[in-house]
Amino acid sequence: MNILYPVFAMVLLTFFVWLRMYYVRFSVMRKFDLTTADMQPTNRNLPAAIIFSGDNFRNLCELPILFYTVSLIILVLKLTDSVFLVCAWAFVIFRILHSCIHTTYNKVSHRFWMYVLSSVFLWTMWFRLMYKIIF
Repeated sequence: MNILYPVFAMVLLTFFVWLRMYYVRFSVMRKFDLTTADMQPTNRNLPAAIIFSGDNFRNLCELPILFYTVSLIILVLKLTDSVFLVCAWAFVIFRILHSCIHTTYNKVSHRFWMYVLSSVFLWTMWFRLMYKIIF
C-alpha cells in the first residue's frame, strides 16, 4: 500500500473539518444575529460550537504538518513498509477520533488521549525514519 493513502485521508479530514467549521459559523451567526466583526478568533465569548470548530481546524494545521513531512520523506526515500503504514493509519484514525470528539461533545480527557495516541504513532514514524537514515 502507498504511504500517500493515509496522507490523502488526513487531507480529507482537514477538508471536512473546514467545511463543518464554516457551516457551524454561518449557522450560529444567523441564529444569534452575529456579524463578521463578532467572529474574531480571539473572541472567546462566542458560542462553544464556533470556538471548538475553529480550534479543531487550527489544530489540524499544527502537528499534522510533521505527519505530512515524514510521509513525504518516506515516500521519496522509498522506505514505505508495513510498520510505517500502520503508524500512519493509526495517526490518521486517532486524529479523526480527536476531531470527532473536539467538534461534538468535547470532553477534554477523551480528546487528550486521542491526541496522545496519535502523537505516539507520529513520533514513532519520525524516530524510526531517523534510525533508518542514520544507521
